[in-house]
Amino acid sequence: MLSAGERPQPPINTNAVVDASRTPVTKVSLNHNSATSMRSETSKAENIQHIWVVTGPAGCGKSTVGRMLQKELGLPFLEGDDFHSQTNREKMGNGIPLTDEDRWDWLISLRKAAIEALSSSQANNFHPPSGVVVACSALKQKYRDVMRVAAYGSPLVQIHFIYLKLDKDVLIERVKQRDPSHYMKSGMVHSQLQALEEPQGEWDALTVNADGPREEVQKTVLQLVSEKLAEY
Repeated sequence: MLSAGERPQPPINTNAVVDASRTPVTKVSLNHNSATSMRSETSKAENIQHIWVVTGPAGCGKSTVGRMLQKELGLPFLEGDDFHSQTNREKMGNGIPLTDEDRWDWLISLRKAAIEALSSSQANNFHPPSGVVVACSALKQKYRDVMRVAAYGSPLVQIHFIYLKLDKDVLIERVKQRDPSHYMKSGMVHSQLQALEEPQGEWDALTVNADGPREEVQKTVLQLVSEKLAEY
């Protein structure tokens, strides 16, 4: 399991074995510019901040997976539902699907909160975290594009989407088991699936089959996140 601030290392390639006894020794001399460049690259990797957006329709387990990542990575967590306006909540509670227009302000507010979570502030004792975890349905590519703006103009901010893929019947059953007072009813799953555009061919998106036991799904997500972090 990852602990707060840990960076997993890439796996050793056991198929590429170097025989030191047959390899000529080459003296390497770094000039000042080369050494400075290497230190700069190392510093850059250490300062990169990651936005992990856990996506998918209602009932797929966004919040559960998001809070798991919050705990394992030691990062702040933002629950997307908390950023919906009262009007949006009432519409969904009455079984009325949200339109694109309903979602723009919600997505922008959530994006702004993610950026603020990465910024130095009194809330984090002026020690910005290495990332933030966000639970957000982000059903359409253009919704994900709104969130991607958070990384624009900052090479030290990387955004990743973790799409939890789940069968419709399982989604409906999970939503039915929620607290009756929750505004998202099982009937809304149909409209969400109609709006859903799975992230196919999107370079910053990881798809996870969430049909298995909760522990297995979380283990898979954590492994994917570890592998992604090892790339930096």
